[in-house]
This record gives sequence, structure tokens and C-alpha cells, in this order.
Amino acid sequence: MSGKDKISYFYDGDVGSVYFGPNHPMKPHRLCMTHHLVLAYQLHNKMEVYRPHKAYPVELAQFHSPDYVDFLQRITPNTQDLFLNDMVKFNLGGDCPVFENLFEFCQIYAGGTIDAARRLNNKLCDIAINWAGGLHHAKKCEASGFCYINDLVLGILELLKYHARVLYIDIDVHHGDGVEEAFYFTDRVMTVSFHKYGDLFFPGTGDVKDVGEREGKNYAINVPLKDGIDDGSFLRLFRTVIMKVVECYAPGAIVLQCGADSLAGDRLGKFNLSIDGHAACVRFVKQLNLPLLVTGGGGYTKENVARCWAVETGTLLGVELPNEIPENDYIKYFAPDYSLKRPTGHMENLNSKSYLNTIRQQVCENLSAIQHAPGVQMHEVPPDFYIPDIDEDGQNPDERVNRHMQDKQVQRDDEYYDGDNDNDHIMNDA
Repeated sequence: MSGKDKISYFYDGDVGSVYFGPNHPMKPHRLCMTHHLVLAYQLHNKMEVYRPHKAYPVELAQFHSPDYVDFLQRITPNTQDLFLNDMVKFNLGGDCPVFENLFEFCQIYAGGTIDAARRLNNKLCDIAINWAGGLHHAKKCEASGFCYINDLVLGILELLKYHARVLYIDIDVHHGDGVEEAFYFTDRVMTVSFHKYGDLFFPGTGDVKDVGEREGKNYAINVPLKDGIDDGSFLRLFRTVIMKVVECYAPGAIVLQCGADSLAGDRLGKFNLSIDGHAACVRFVKQLNLPLLVTGGGGYTKENVARCWAVETGTLLGVELPNEIPENDYIKYFAPDYSLKRPTGHMENLNSKSYLNTIRQQVCENLSAIQHAPGVQMHEVPPDFYIPDIDEDGQNPDERVNRHMQDKQVQRDDEYYDGDNDNDHIMNDA
């Protein structure tokens, strides 16, 4: 084991085989590509690799309304015509299509984040990774922004059983609205989201003035940014804000959402971060030495998402990955140069120094208004609905790891549509 941190990594190959439909930007196939890079770089040998349990409906209903969970269980592409009113009520269709194995997909990615939180709670690891998670837009009673079940909220609820205060950090290009909304009225969770804001950019929320209400007032931090932000500007702001947050709030655990749509050249994003810049945020949070749950999120240029999350798995392990990508099942996606690092685009950074200073000052003012580290009356910890098997001595280590290495996914014929070969993506606006 390199370094002192014990890392648990969750993966189930089935999560990467679902298909949102033709022309839909969300490609779960990117999770298979990420995992195969992790394997190719031999990172799995330095972590404990687990297949997550499939979250039970009762677990999903810890946050989501039972009728919404029940609907997700029942809806299929063949039966959706029978549920037209419910489709509208729960916001399915369009951005959030109904597809084969939708509910199982939700169970797997949510189960991974819940299991990750439980391993952290039981001090079985220092860092837990679930790249399939991070679906931060889902609301209590509806789907939103390609997200159906909000695994992040469910993971945070688990952590709150053992920690008085949990810090949520979101570096996806989109505002982490579903997580913020879930904890908007409490000081038990501080949400910090760095995102593009303005020009009707989805989801249209996350103004610096939105700070939480009632007991949660000043416990929601929003860092709204403009197009083209680069590594230097982003990192300076990120480090300043996060240091101040940790100093004021003293969290017991951190959840970090690493949406890769904030990278340069993303199909939907408008930022200009390099993979190194994105990973520097992960490194900074890791160095805070608090129990850390790391998830994926957005990211719509698949091979760059895979590169990014592989590099960040290395970052969390303290391993620098060679730039030349080793042979793996998806090597052809990384043509023509087969390298891990990508050049950033040439987008203009519309975030002036004065704008960033104004945002920083506003955030620091909001933080100075909170009482330091709010005290919480902790109650007896409720039992887990599902207790993961933590008798590692009794487990067969070969079985535990090799099942994952056998999770080979074959590319679907309908995975691609015209112009989706991703090598032509270095964006028309780059």
C-alpha cells in the first residue's frame, strides 16, 4: 500500500452498459473507460476494490419520496405510455429519458456512494471513491439534469449519523442544486459549489447571494463563474475559499463531487481547466486529512472524463501516472497520441481579476457571519438498512478483486452517433 491512506474503490461494470439513447450527451460507457485505465495503470493493486450493493428502495427513500422511488421501479421504455401523468409529475422524458435497466442503474450508483460513506463511518478506509456517483441535480420528488437519484444526498445522510458536520464540495461546471436544496435549511451540512452561472446556463441557480435559510443561513456557499476560467484563476479561488470554509466550519468529513465537465473541451461545459488543474483541487482536499468520499459527476467528452478520473484516482493514491496510456480494451479512444494529458483550449477567460476578487470577498463575508463550528446534539446512531460485509479476513481477496477485473464491457453498436467519435471534439469554440 503506497502512502498512509487506505482507499476503498467501488465499481460495477453493469453501470457502464446502460444507454440513455441516441444523441443524449450522458454516456455511462465513460465509467468502463475510466475503470480500464485504472486497471491498465495497475492502480487497483493499491486499493481495496468492491462491487457496491444495489441500494434498496427503502434506502433511496431516506431522501426521495416513496412514490417517486416506486415510480422509478415500475417505469420501463415499454410501459412509459401508461404513465404519462407521472412522467410529467416526476420530470422524466427529454433530458431524463426512460431507458432499459434505469432503476438498477440508480441502485448501483447510489449503492456505491452509500457503501463508501459506511466504510468511512466504520473507519475501514480514509478515502472512498465511487466514480459512478455524483448525480447532484436529482430532487426529492423529481429527476433533473440527467440525474434520477441523488446519491450524494444519500451518502451525506449516512455520514451525518457519525459526524456532526459534513462539508460538500462541487467542482462540476453545473451548480450542485439538488444537494444544496436538500440541506438548505440546516447547519449540519455546508455546501460549496464552484460553477458556471449566467446566460441561462443549466440549472440557472447558484448566485453568490444564495446562502441558505433559517438554521442553514450562510451554510450554502456559491461561487458563480463565467466562461473560460483557467487553472490559475480557479485554483487560487478554490484554495482560498476551501481553507476559509474548513477553518470556520471544522467539518468531520468531506464529500467531493469531481464533475469533469469543467475541463477544457467538454461538450456541454464552458470552462478551460486542464486535467492537472482539476486534479490539483482533489489533491488540495486530500491534504486536509479528513475522511473523504469522492464521486464523479458530469463530463461529456468521454475519453477526457476517463483520463481525468484515472489521474485523480492516482492523485488520491499519491501516484503520478506516466503520460503514455498503457494498452487496454479502450485504447483506440485515446488516439492519435495515446497520452493522458491534454492541451487546454484557447477560450478567453471572461473572469476578470476584479470579478473574482468581488466573489471572493462576498464569500468570505458570508463565512464570517456564521458561528464557528456549530454545535450539534448528536443522537443515538440509527442502524444501517444494509450492513456491508466488513469481515475482510473472511473474504476471499481473489474473488473480491478479480470479479472487477473481469468486468469487461463491450462497446455497443448504438453507443455512437454522427460526430460522436470524440476525437473531433476539441470543440469548435476552442
